[in-house]
Amino acid sequence: MNISRAVFLDHASLDLGDLDMAPLQQAFDELHLHPHTAPDQVIEHLQGAQVAISNKVPLDATTLAACPDLKLILVAATGTNNVDLAAARAQGITVSNCQAYGTPSVAQHTLLLLLALATRLTDYQTAVRAGRWQQASQFCLLDFPIIELQGKTLGLLGHGELGGAVARLAEAFGMRVLFGQLPGRPPRADRMPLHQLLPQVDALTLHCPLNDQTRNMIGATELASMKRGALLVNTARGGLVDEQALADALRNGHLGGAATDVLTQEPPRDGNPLLAEDVPRLIVTPHNAWGSREARQRIVVQLAENARAFSDGAPLRVVG
Repeated sequence: MNISRAVFLDHASLDLGDLDMAPLQQAFDELHLHPHTAPDQVIEHLQGAQVAISNKVPLDATTLAACPDLKLILVAATGTNNVDLAAARAQGITVSNCQAYGTPSVAQHTLLLLLALATRLTDYQTAVRAGRWQQASQFCLLDFPIIELQGKTLGLLGHGELGGAVARLAEAFGMRVLFGQLPGRPPRADRMPLHQLLPQVDALTLHCPLNDQTRNMIGATELASMKRGALLVNTARGGLVDEQALADALRNGHLGGAATDVLTQEPPRDGNPLLAEDVPRLIVTPHNAWGSREARQRIVVQLAENARAFSDGAPLRVVG
């Protein structure tokens, strides 16, 4: 099928000027790169295009109806919540996403956060900058309790490719790994229900999609059921955790620490309970776990693969 004209609506969300865009450029006769596209510019930018490429720009039913030439939507990410899949299907538009491109990047970021919590890295860094080591009475500063991951139990929620990669890294540190049963999924013998898993783990990491079943699946009740001093790391989606409940669990000292790369609103322009200055033992990173240059280059390659496969009549990575 002819897909000569493509439009990338939010190119700057992927390419920081450090990527080789040639594979994608070679997939089309015309490729128009827009660094950003405001909501009132989407329809204008897509006029006459057969292919829309979007990382996070919403493509709703109204937009799709106003763009009759569209045949293919390429999502420059795994999540497709920015696309009205039902409207695309009704209009005969194929939607393809990118998959497993960020596994090494997100897995190492997950372990980075877990290690930073276990070693109280940010607390010690802050103490050194404040001059506390310089004023210490002995050669070292041990004001914040350090724990070893070896021998500890890690619970994972989400055992796809990413969860498996995190499990392997955790096992390399000598951790015992248990897998939890996700809400809304059929029971499996090798998955533990949440109410059984949470009291057993010294740390919990999340690697699952956000949907009606998993939204706020880690709330006040679940946090209270975890061991006192347990650690929580979320590099999946912000809505998986009740953010106010997490802030409360950190303030009251029940959790030993938490780290998140994701929030319910991104960027968090309207404030967020986890950004309050008085929340202790919390690390927040700005949804950058996925963003290594290698991972972003894999997205470019997969977008080009998806475009060529569609042209050849054998679409790849089709969703919806």
